[in-house]
Amino acid sequence: MNDRALAFARVFAIAAPMIYVTCELMNWPVFTYHPGTGRLDWGFAPPVRDEGPAMYWFGWNLSMLIGGCVVAGLATFAPNLARRVPLAASWVFALACIPLYLYALRFYWSH
Repeated sequence: MNDRALAFARVFAIAAPMIYVTCELMNWPVFTYHPGTGRLDWGFAPPVRDEGPAMYWFGWNLSMLIGGCVVAGLATFAPNLARRVPLAASWVFALACIPLYLYALRFYWSH
């Protein structure tokens, strides 16, 4: 594997969990899916009465993929800089995001 691909993978592994948690906490999905009607809305859309829940998870995943690819793509222009980041940082940042994500899910445990 060449240096640019390794830089992309390393930076994506670090940026993706942070971007996902940020999008989830700030409620920034690319789109909202309403499974009851099969409708897609761009951005955040609240649930509509008598149409069931709105699903944001798909939009957050797309936000994470777009953001992670942009950040990692920028890192391919400086593979030497990305090589300085220790590989363990991908685990550290991913594990550091878990408490934030659990905090975001506190609504489900407080009822």
